[in-house]
Amino acid sequence: MKTSLKFLGIALLSFTIASCADAEAKKKETTETTAEVSLEKPIKSVLTAEEQANMTADEIIGRLKKGNENFVNNNLTRRDHSEQRRKSAIGQYPKAIVLSCVDSRVPVEDVFDLGIGDIFVARVAGNIENSDIVGSMEFASAVAGSKLIIVLGHTACGAVKHAIDNTDAASMNMNALNDLLNEIKPSVEMTEKNGEVSSKNTAFTNSVIKNNALKTVDDIRTASPVLADLEKTGKIKIVAAVYNMETGKVDFI
Repeated sequence: MKTSLKFLGIALLSFTIASCADAEAKKKETTETTAEVSLEKPIKSVLTAEEQANMTADEIIGRLKKGNENFVNNNLTRRDHSEQRRKSAIGQYPKAIVLSCVDSRVPVEDVFDLGIGDIFVARVAGNIENSDIVGSMEFASAVAGSKLIIVLGHTACGAVKHAIDNTDAASMNMNALNDLLNEIKPSVEMTEKNGEVSSKNTAFTNSVIKNNALKTVDDIRTASPVLADLEKTGKIKIVAAVYNMETGKVDFI
């Protein structure tokens, strides 16, 4: 009996020592991890007028592509939003304006790894052009100095799907929505037919989404002589892009 107790005591002592060693190792690992994280200081600055003025549209596109790469790799930049909020209250100098769909699955700032004051964002279902949107773009570029206008479509766009399927929203007393879908239908008509004309045809739907973004770019140029002139003189660029919701990648067209 005494021998059994002796062996039990030795076993318990060994277990305790092992547990303490394991706990110490985990503590050390946590401390090292925390130290590594603390070395990565969050960004506190916001864009200045000088920085905005010195950027070119092509340079901005390059930065946005890099930011999107960070997003895809789940490596978003750490930011001190409280400090950025305080600094941006003095003034704003965004480098671009992005016209996106209202879809909640397209978090524009995160998609490009951006913070407070980096870009203007306009949203409307189907990322179509209208007078309010164009007016906002004129403010962003002609007044506030942004160098780039992006029309950002996205895969699995519900507005585009309903336009393809010719949904009659007016029959449901949604006349405004019906008008919006009618704005997208020309993009359906201009898309080469390859198989069934249905939102179930993913390849066709993706082609319509791309063409819809390109059409909106053309519509912006037509609707705003000011923006068209800024682009012709090389002061801004107006481009289309498509966000893939499965991969997180943005492809500039």
